[in-house]
Amino acid sequence: MSETSLLDPSVDHAIQAIVLGGSTESTCTTDLAAGPWDFDIRPGYGPGSSMGDVIPTGSPRQGELPQDYRDADEDELHDRIRAAKLALGERVVVLGHFYQREEVVRHADYVGDSFQLANAALEHPDAEAIVFCGVHFMAETADLLSGPGQSVILPNLAAGCSMADMADIDQVEDCWEQLADVYGPLDVADDEGFVPVIPVTYMNSSAAIKGFVGRHGGIVCTSSNAATVLEWAFARGRRVLFFPDQHLGRNTAKAMGVELERMPMWNPRRPLGGSTAGELQDARVILWHGFCSVHRRFSVDQIEKARAEHTGVRVIVHPECPMEVVDAADEAGSTDYIRKAIAAATEPTVFAIGTEINLVRRLAAQFPQHEIFCLDPVVCPCSTMYRIHPGYLAWVLEELVGGRVVNRIRVSDDVAAPARVALERMLAAKPR
Repeated sequence: MSETSLLDPSVDHAIQAIVLGGSTESTCTTDLAAGPWDFDIRPGYGPGSSMGDVIPTGSPRQGELPQDYRDADEDELHDRIRAAKLALGERVVVLGHFYQREEVVRHADYVGDSFQLANAALEHPDAEAIVFCGVHFMAETADLLSGPGQSVILPNLAAGCSMADMADIDQVEDCWEQLADVYGPLDVADDEGFVPVIPVTYMNSSAAIKGFVGRHGGIVCTSSNAATVLEWAFARGRRVLFFPDQHLGRNTAKAMGVELERMPMWNPRRPLGGSTAGELQDARVILWHGFCSVHRRFSVDQIEKARAEHTGVRVIVHPECPMEVVDAADEAGSTDYIRKAIAAATEPTVFAIGTEINLVRRLAAQFPQHEIFCLDPVVCPCSTMYRIHPGYLAWVLEELVGGRVVNRIRVSDDVAAPARVALERMLAAKPR
């Protein structure tokens, strides 16, 4: 980020200003101004975009953060993180997702989307620890790709993902059994070499789901390479079972020419997912009933308002947005696509962006020659990404300095082996 930028990219600063009455902006909940440790002992995703989603029983909880980290101000935590990283040197690598708060991202050795960070985890085989500032499924993926002597650490164990939780392994196994009743043996190819269905899971899923996909000839995708992955799957199967995000699956397949009537929804709480056997026979892509609570906040009305107020505005949204939002936008693409599109704009441009607010504010500060704003005027970050606070990052790093590994994420061997197969297929499917 430019040192001379006049825009403050910090969402935390914006929320604090709203709460203190120093800003005319609005937020989805003033609880965001509190430290995430205030919510760690409660079940739920915490305040923010997915606070209304129901968290599964038994989801990881974070233990109590020591008091001195809770009491430290932003500057003190910044200094402590820097000192700990300096002491650790190349023994640790810190990965930060685009949606992390600015106060955390500034300390990351790599910042990127899930696809980029999966690759970055592979590039440091000699690091003793990988501190993943993201959410639980991302840390699991890093553990799958890391070496046997490396520890993957998630600063706050309560940083889960409501979308990933919408497809659990029992539901997916049950779905697979029901599909076998409709299609026959799912591992038997027809005369043309196609199996009845190929499972494709979005990166935003548990290691158990990735293991399921690996066992059944499937593949993982990200928003960056979803089209490439669907092409891979269509070359091997008559149909695709795509989970957990219906919107990424629908938007990607629609752009590839798949008709909407051949994309039935699978609701795991209904027999045959709520479809008939005939509809499933005719299906090309079976979409799981899941979604991202961040990207569901964006609407066609917001796009129309942006166009009415800003002549020539360029609207770019994430493909996790609902189909009507993607259709109304000028472009849709992954977080990395959005970043690159803005960086490539040679003339001052007004950008209305439909993705998580931390990334949007950071881009606005990084490219002050443009006017960049979030389509949703309400300041409402991803609930679970926001659970990673610099206090937790300072804690896990200082524990490493003291020779202690806390909040380690481990994937069991029986899940890891097939999950790695699915991830290796994903890493080979380079987006064009």
